[in-house]
Amino acid sequence: MDLFAHSWAALRTAVAELPDEDFARPSGCTGWLVRDLACHLIIDAQDVLITLVTPAETEPTRDAVTYWEITATPPTGEDPLDALTVRLAAAYEEPWLLKFHLDDVGSAAGRAAQLADPAARVRTRDEVLTTGDYLSAYVLEWTLHHLDLIAHLPDAAEPPAEGLARSRELLEKIAGAAFPPSFSDKDALLIGTGRRAPAAAEKAELGELAAKLPLVLG
Repeated sequence: MDLFAHSWAALRTAVAELPDEDFARPSGCTGWLVRDLACHLIIDAQDVLITLVTPAETEPTRDAVTYWEITATPPTGEDPLDALTVRLAAAYEEPWLLKFHLDDVGSAAGRAAQLADPAARVRTRDEVLTTGDYLSAYVLEWTLHHLDLIAHLPDAAEPPAEGLARSRELLEKIAGAAFPPSFSDKDALLIGTGRRAPAAAEKAELGELAAKLPLVLG
């Protein structure tokens, strides 16, 4: 629960501290500018709020690892929902409006998460998870999107080290194999999810795991 709050607060702060001109730069998400990613984070925050007030009485069907669906097709930015996000982001017109809405909804999502019972069960995407597992899964979401946010912004703050380490752990469980110890947590996440292609030496180190990559999370 604390790591969710820490990772989410760091990501929101990173967005809040961006100068206006950075919102028109590319993000690490294919087809999205930084402003589009910021708009997506607003939608993510809304999803968190909705899920936390959607209780379930049945046994969990997923956990923090199995929450993620693995697809074989990397995003192109042309998916209808991705395209809708671009149009919504453009409607904000001014970066300060995006910052304001993200801070407003995002802060509420953070407070709701801190007040939630980690053992309670919630329903999302027609699946049931404990609140603790759901929020743990979102540590990976926040960390990857923090890396997307700063992909072309070398002066922006990096994700928290604890979030990077936990996200690597989750991704290794999803992959069913560990990344080489020589890989930093950041590089493991970027290469593992297809955000960066491995260099020849890195691919050799990956061994059989290379054939499973990238892990496109949905």
